[in-house]
Amino acid sequence: MSSKWLENVKSSIPRGFSRCYVIEILREGPHTGKEIINRAIQDSGGRWSPSPGLIYPLLGRLHGEGIIAELNGEGEEKNKKKNAKYALTKKGIETTEDIRKISEGIKNQIDIICKLGDAGKFVAADMIERIASIGYMIHQNHNDLSHKNSMYRQFLIDELNRIDGDKDAVKNAKKQTLHKTDDNGTGQKIKVR
Repeated sequence: MSSKWLENVKSSIPRGFSRCYVIEILREGPHTGKEIINRAIQDSGGRWSPSPGLIYPLLGRLHGEGIIAELNGEGEEKNKKKNAKYALTKKGIETTEDIRKISEGIKNQIDIICKLGDAGKFVAADMIERIASIGYMIHQNHNDLSHKNSMYRQFLIDELNRIDGDKDAVKNAKKQTLHKTDDNGTGQKIKVR
């Protein structure tokens, strides 16, 4: 299973990689979206060519999160969108430090696994299979929770409708005046509210 799964994804860029890559490129200095695309093509030896439809929305999200700022040629915030350069903010620099720490930890783990020879390959294949299993379980749990949430939502709607119906019945009963004959048999009517 894992070898077939690996075959299907070996040329794909992992989820979240583009974000980390763009942040790391901007750590070196300001770049335009086009420069980032060209750099990705160069760094990957032509194996990865991110589209403008990936890079520019990503830059927009990073800008919205305060991780990058849009600059003009003098390093001031830019008003025009054409050929805008992007640079890391203070928050962006802190984010790159976090990414670097995580990256170093992962590299150390991979180095150890790779030095184990065939045993390392077995460990890596096992890890990939476990990750795939976890992904499948998360997907199943999400589907189950979505169904249960839908059922619970309908239950709550039904209960609210029932409560509203009960409130209306109580209001109607209070509005109606009940007439009773008093106990002494005089036939006099008493209003009961």
